[in-house]
Amino acid sequence: MTTVPTSQTSAHQRGLIARIEPFMGVLGPLVMIFMIAAFMGVFEPARYFRLSNMNQILLDAALYMPMAMAMTFVITQRGIDLSIGSVAALSAIIVAFLMKQYGFPAWVCVFIALGLGGVMGLINGLVITRLKVPDLIGTLAMDLVYRGFALVLAKGLVLARFPDLITEIGRGQMFGILPTPVVIGLITMVGGYFLLRNTYFGRYTIAIGSNPEASEMTGVSVDRHKVYAYTLMGAMAALAGMMLLGKLNAVQATSAPYFNLHVIAAVVVGGTSLFGGRPSIVGSLAGVLLLSMMINALVTLRIEFFWQSVASGVVIILSVAAYAWLQKKDRDGGGSIGAALANPDNKKILILALIFAGILAVLFAIGAGLATPPGASG
Repeated sequence: MTTVPTSQTSAHQRGLIARIEPFMGVLGPLVMIFMIAAFMGVFEPARYFRLSNMNQILLDAALYMPMAMAMTFVITQRGIDLSIGSVAALSAIIVAFLMKQYGFPAWVCVFIALGLGGVMGLINGLVITRLKVPDLIGTLAMDLVYRGFALVLAKGLVLARFPDLITEIGRGQMFGILPTPVVIGLITMVGGYFLLRNTYFGRYTIAIGSNPEASEMTGVSVDRHKVYAYTLMGAMAALAGMMLLGKLNAVQATSAPYFNLHVIAAVVVGGTSLFGGRPSIVGSLAGVLLLSMMINALVTLRIEFFWQSVASGVVIILSVAAYAWLQKKDRDGGGSIGAALANPDNKKILILALIFAGILAVLFAIGAGLATPPGASG
């Protein structure tokens, strides 16, 4: 019997880990998607896997796809945008008034919304690059500004009942089969992938995130490309605002309050590095699908809304912390995942992550126990 030397076996294992690690951004959310599917297959297979529910998951995910694509560019450049919910709401409010009070054609309003979102993203970029306000503070402040304008314009009104083109964007179907929002979302994802891999803007985005100083020294205009990324982010947030407008066939100033958290979480869970320089458009798509499946699973299990919020927050913290740890290991040159897990400090982090997972399991159990049975009233 031929035995393989231990050194060769360990080298093979290290080589396998090295080949897998670049795909962790995609494999991570895919594994979690499989776990959610397996869990729901045991506890609620009939309700969760019916065709109408699968369609609902895709429609929910499609709303976030354009923003996740653009946020991938922003985070890859070491930026962040906390204003996207307000950008979406303000864009939708303005075009809603244009259609309802001034009779603007719906197709014109779609382009106006994209332009408005782009302008708001441009303002964000200029605040950050020209006024030198940190991304976090600048976009948070602009979020307050845009939301304030939306509140002033709407004055508490709920605008509803829009032309068929708008509802088609939010909940229509192409050829009676393909949901229009899903097609729009996938087109933006494909466009973002092409932009990232085949254009100077994409290559400069990765270079800026990897080392802004070195990029500046080689002649790359770091500030200009940051403005480009935020402008793209604003336009995609406005597109999402139009999709939400069509989905609900209504809009108010407080619409889209959690867009920023959901999108940032999806992008980071999908493997885009918080430290810049390592994007993953495919991972962002997987992250969006993962979060939509998770929220839908909580609804299907009849867990009350407040417990849904708690469970969603725990999952987001756990996922983002795990990926941030993996990406910090790469940034610091820490070697393979196995070597990183051997570190005593990292073992403590792993134990903390397992505690979070245990808390989530307890929350699932408590929420399921307190859930109101179908058809029952208080």
